[in-house]
Amino acid sequence: MNTNEMMMAILVPLAAMALVFGIVYLMKKENLAMIEKGMNPKIQRPAPYTSLKYGLLLTGGGIGLLLAYLTDVAVPAINGEENSSIYFALIAIFGGMGLIASYRIEKKEVLDKGVE
Repeated sequence: MNTNEMMMAILVPLAAMALVFGIVYLMKKENLAMIEKGMNPKIQRPAPYTSLKYGLLLTGGGIGLLLAYLTDVAVPAINGEENSSIYFALIAIFGGMGLIASYRIEKKEVLDKGVE
């Protein structure tokens, strides 16, 4: 076994243990901070617009995937190469547009509730 393999065999488990320790430490620290502020760390606060956000994200991703497929079929391949990057680009663009639409809907909802 050479030195690189030995170092890898030592460092990977140490890094994994440090990661677990760090996560547990930060969770405990967060719980203590919540207790100091008088909050109950066991109670999860509801996220009312989560399903709207995921729905618009998936809808935008689906529209992006459909448009990428239609573009890939309609536009001939350049130099015989496939246009695979267009799939990722359009999924990201339309998924991002879905998240922006979700943000605007939530913001409008909050502003409407605050004015009334």
